[in-house]
Parts: sequence; C-alpha cells; structure tokens
Amino acid sequence: MSDTDSFIEEVSEEMRRDRLYGYMRRYGWIAVLAILSLVGGAAWNEYSKSQARAEAQSAGNAILAALEADDPQERVKSLEALQSEDITEGAKAVVSLMQAAEQSAGDDPAGAQTALEAIAVDGSLPEIYRQIASFKSATKSGGSLSMEDRRLRLDALSAPGTSLRLLATEQLAMLDIEAGDTAAALEKLQGIVVDAEVTAGLRQRATQLIVALGAEPDVLSGQN
Repeated sequence: MSDTDSFIEEVSEEMRRDRLYGYMRRYGWIAVLAILSLVGGAAWNEYSKSQARAEAQSAGNAILAALEADDPQERVKSLEALQSEDITEGAKAVVSLMQAAEQSAGDDPAGAQTALEAIAVDGSLPEIYRQIASFKSATKSGGSLSMEDRRLRLDALSAPGTSLRLLATEQLAMLDIEAGDTAAALEKLQGIVVDAEVTAGLRQRATQLIVALGAEPDVLSGQN
C-alpha cells in the first residue's frame, strides 16, 4: 500500500469516527433514555408488586384482628370500621361478605341480606365478589326472597362461563325439589355429576341427592 493510499484510509477512518461521535452526541440521549426507561419500569413494577403485597397483608391482619372478638355483634362493628380504612375495593368486598356472615350468625338476617344486596349491585367491585354476594343472597335469604326471585338470581349464576355455575345449578335443583319437580331436579343433578369441572365434594352431594330421590347417578350407570 502506497503512502497516499494509507493516508486516504486514515483520513476515511477518522471521518467515520467523527461521524460516529457526532451521532452519539446528537442521538445518544435516546439510548440512555431507553435504558433508564427499561430499568425504571422494572424497578417500578417490582415496587408496585411489593406495595400490593404489603397492602394485602395489612388488610388481612386487620380482618383477623376484627374477628378476634367473641361476640358476633362486636365482630360486625369491628368489620364495619374497616370500611373507612385505606384498603382496596377487593378487600372492602371481602370485609362486607364477612360482615354479612357475622350478621347472619348474630341473628340479624335482614342486615346480612342488605349487605349482600349492596355488594351484588356494586359495579365498582370485581365480578367474582358480586357473584358470591348474589349467590349468598339467594341461598341465605331467610325467606325474604320468593322462590321466583331466588330462581332468577341462580339462573343468572348458572350460565356457562360463570365461576359459580355448578354451585348455582345445585341450588336450582334444590328449588326444584322444594317445588315438587323431581324430574327437573334429577336432570340438573345428573348434569352436575358428569360435568368435567365438578369438584369431588359437589359430585358426592349431587350423587347422594340423586340416590335419595330414587334414581341412579349417570356416572355409576356408565361404569356398570
């Protein structure tokens, strides 16, 4: 390589370095910002998770403390006081459900029903809490709801895809038995027994009811 070629190559290399440094000075902040955003985002995500865990633990401890009283009415008062605390909406829903249970245990079914009704229609709460409240309202109404009203609520909860589908179907079968419609009750109970999502406990209850009604569970018929 001649001196001229060597000189040209050195100049070209120097120009490339100058351009690279120029680009870095001009656009390097974008890369730095991207890195900081990634690191900061990960840190914020971990912080948020940590905060959520701490809040859940704090709410759980407060609920346990409220349940330490021996008298159901005192437990109700302690749980009611938690509603004004800085806890999540989900935690408040759990507190309300437990409050309703304590009211029912403390011979206040009307108060329990009112609390459950309020949860069931509260659109700000997660769907699962509203479904649980509606289910308990329909099954623990203490006679305050007619059979038609209970059936309407349970019909909605027994729809495909709902979390309480099979439990609601079981209660609908109980309503059929109460109404004297054994055939309808057996149809629902047989459906529960062969359902792929049924729990062992629910299958056992449904099986016992089928036998008590004088029929044979389909799951047993298929094994004979």
